[in-house]
Amino acid sequence: MFTAIVTDKDESGYRSELRELSAHDLPAGDVTVRVAYSTLNYKDGLAITGKGPVVRRFPMVPGIDLAGVVESSDHPSYSPGDRVVLNGWGVGETHWGGLAQLARLQGDWLVPLPDGLSERQAMAIGTAGYTAMLCLMALERHGLTPGDGDVLVTGANGGVGSFAISLLARHGYSVIAATGRPEEGDYLRQLGATSILDRAELSEPGRPLAKERWVAAIDSLGSHTLANVCAGTRAEGAVAACGMAQGMDLPATVAPFILRGVSLLGINSVTQPYDTRVTAWHRLSRELDRAHLEEISHDIGLSEAIATADELLAGRVRGRLIVDVTR
Repeated sequence: MFTAIVTDKDESGYRSELRELSAHDLPAGDVTVRVAYSTLNYKDGLAITGKGPVVRRFPMVPGIDLAGVVESSDHPSYSPGDRVVLNGWGVGETHWGGLAQLARLQGDWLVPLPDGLSERQAMAIGTAGYTAMLCLMALERHGLTPGDGDVLVTGANGGVGSFAISLLARHGYSVIAATGRPEEGDYLRQLGATSILDRAELSEPGRPLAKERWVAAIDSLGSHTLANVCAGTRAEGAVAACGMAQGMDLPATVAPFILRGVSLLGINSVTQPYDTRVTAWHRLSRELDRAHLEEISHDIGLSEAIATADELLAGRVRGRLIVDVTR
């Protein structure tokens, strides 16, 4: 028997609750993992509360991240005792996810946990840190270097934003952090931000083209913010778009793209090829400032995750939420 958060919807309504389950309840898969830690992401908050159409099948165990140890495997790449990490692949949406003490998964979705990273550290990073690394890798492929100019990070207090600031600063970039919580300025500067921008300057409808202020950006908000970010990007710059916390819409014009040559780089953190995932995780294990992990994240128990989901969606959570599934 093991404990899991189970989300269900039937004639009595939508609900999420802790349940005791049996290994026989687990879905099909060729690797069974004893989960050590998971996380609570924005998407998990939508799944638990039902405030977004995240869950595609019911009942569902939410949780798009997990780290743990292989208990049994029919996959050629994994054996009992192997430490593994998983992000994405529809886990927590169409396949039971990480907010549980046991998970059965497809081995092709897993990545070996790099040496030197604990399961807890991997979940302090989670999809947020992994996505931030994918954004940095995309900007590097575009040709961005630290000497090119300022890089803007929106949603700076969130998980992706916090890790993006830390990674960029570690590589020598000058970082502008956009936030709606100016009282968090000291925290953002501690991560490496060189200046703070009020998100109100970006969150309302703006002009097709604005003053050129940054050479690149990492945006996790979408909607008017992403449109204004593109409008303020310097000629031949690039914007890595990885989220939709403000909205899925993009009320923009083609002006930044055809008049300044700005590139909009879409970041898919769900179904990256195996080699890309391995590269991203190995870079995170080497390049991320470990001291920032404790600043960016804090722990909650599995029993607290349901109540915390509303706080997360309301924007009252700083950084990352690590979920200790044993408590």
